[in-house]
Amino acid sequence: MKITCGKHTLDLTRHVVMGILNTTPDSFSDGGTYYAGGALDTDLALRRAEQMVREGAAIVDVGGESTRPGAAPVSEAEELERVVPVVEAIGAELDVVISVDTSSPEVIRESAAVGAGLINDVRALERPDALEAAAATGLPVCLMHMRGQPGSMQRDPHYSDVVAEVAAYLRERQRACEAAGIARQRLIFDPGFGFGKTDEHNLVLLRNLSELAPSDIPLLVGLSRKSMIGRLLDREVDQRLPGSLALAMLAAQRGARILRVHDVAATVDVLRMQRLVDNPQ
Repeated sequence: MKITCGKHTLDLTRHVVMGILNTTPDSFSDGGTYYAGGALDTDLALRRAEQMVREGAAIVDVGGESTRPGAAPVSEAEELERVVPVVEAIGAELDVVISVDTSSPEVIRESAAVGAGLINDVRALERPDALEAAAATGLPVCLMHMRGQPGSMQRDPHYSDVVAEVAAYLRERQRACEAAGIARQRLIFDPGFGFGKTDEHNLVLLRNLSELAPSDIPLLVGLSRKSMIGRLLDREVDQRLPGSLALAMLAAQRGARILRVHDVAATVDVLRMQRLVDNPQ
């Protein structure tokens, strides 16, 4: 399974790692990391991207809007300032697929113009004009399931059948994309762990991961350092690496092709060991 991402081809016959690069001051784990004197430092962000590529990341995911539970909305102008210069700098310096974690039509357009190769949208292109903007870029799109919005999504989420409902939503967004001219071969599904879901919902989705997408649409999973690990294991954010690695391996075993993570080197090692065990050649 291969996906064309701008000038790059992403080979998903093996699991790949997507490194997280949040250019936000308030993301739950690494917010403010790339700020100096209160302003975003593009060079700091570029150095982190370089490190992730050295560690084995096939994709660097740049995001300028925090979507943690309770996060405040960000204006399109501010998101553009946080994202586009970083995408442009990475594209000029590094040979890597650049993903843009955005729901904004203008950020989609401007990022594609400076070298982005993948659109990663937690709102599955539901914002006005986002579907048309993504289609016009010709880039692949990751569609994520989220019930509600970041500010309110964790207020008592309820499902009759979380697996069936998440799968149905992703199929509906697939149909909308295809109707807008985004071919099936350009789509990736993300179940949206932690986005409008309880810990039990997350566990049920992980147990049944293979049911959430047809075999020809790759699954992306993001469980790195998430609050469910903190609650289930009683761990603070900086103590969640073992739990994150366990969940990455479990997701890979259940069908995920792309693992979105903070800790690239450790996750790459886990996936290499899994490949050596499963494919002794």
